[in-house]
Amino acid sequence: MSTTFQTAVKKNVSRTQRYEAIDELVRANEETNLAILVQTGGLSGEFRRHALNGLGDCNATTVLEELSEDTTIEPSLRRRAGELA
Repeated sequence: MSTTFQTAVKKNVSRTQRYEAIDELVRANEETNLAILVQTGGLSGEFRRHALNGLGDCNATTVLEELSEDTTIEPSLRRRAGELA
């Protein structure tokens, strides 16, 4: 896992740093890492939504479609993934 990904999931970094890390993953088109963030249950919803919207910015249609059908994530995130796909 990249240090950027690790920054996004660490609890002892600021909100700003976590958002910046997610934005960096978006710029790098790291669809897999963004999808993992969306699926990470221990991660705050605000960061999961930010990663999900980042997948939309990456035009990651296939990943978004998969997330929209993933019953292990919250229904609101699944609905949003379907909207972005």
